Amino acid sequence: MTTQLTERAKQLIPKARIVSFKGWEEVLPTEIIQFFQVADDEGRYLTQKDLNFLKSGSQLPIFSIDAASFLGEYAAEIVDEAREKVLATYPNITAEGGDLYPRVRAEACWRDFWHFLRCITYGMAGNNTNFTSQEGLYNMNLLYQELLVPLSAMVCGLEAIKTASLKRFSPEQQAELVPYFDHLLIKLKEFS
Repeated sequence: MTTQLTERAKQLIPKARIVSFKGWEEVLPTEIIQFFQVADDEGRYLTQKDLNFLKSGSQLPIFSIDAASFLGEYAAEIVDEAREKVLATYPNITAEGGDLYPRVRAEACWRDFWHFLRCITYGMAGNNTNFTSQEGLYNMNLLYQELLVPLSAMVCGLEAIKTASLKRFSPEQQAELVPYFDHLLIKLKEFS
């Protein structure tokens, strides 16, 4: 399997941005949404400065902001746990001939796990489970098809991200956080 990106894949990558803050202006001021947009444009988690501003400059629930902060701090561990779950479920996936071979393909999928969690934390911090872009998801679906990404492994990984994240919270807190994970899971399961 080649590791060279096709022209179509190169065109789809910048279009496959799965986060959208459209509709958030109905509940949040523009300056608050801008913090999220800048972080997404930079492909990063919200900084502590961003989170402190959200706590002091908005009516957003402190718990959801703190949960997003906590998950951002533990993102590497959470992604590692998700990767281990995928490798245990699909033991030959990174072996020669596997769907995530060569190594660069596997690394791209693990990076997607990191970005999935990043997007979920935006939803949490913004107290909005509708944090995805229909157009971005459509283009990501096309990109995954173009790159022959193993969708079942990606869903397994996202479910493992959910499990690894939620176990770090009490049962009551988990109930509040589940919808953010489920929103993205539902969208990813709709991919063909």
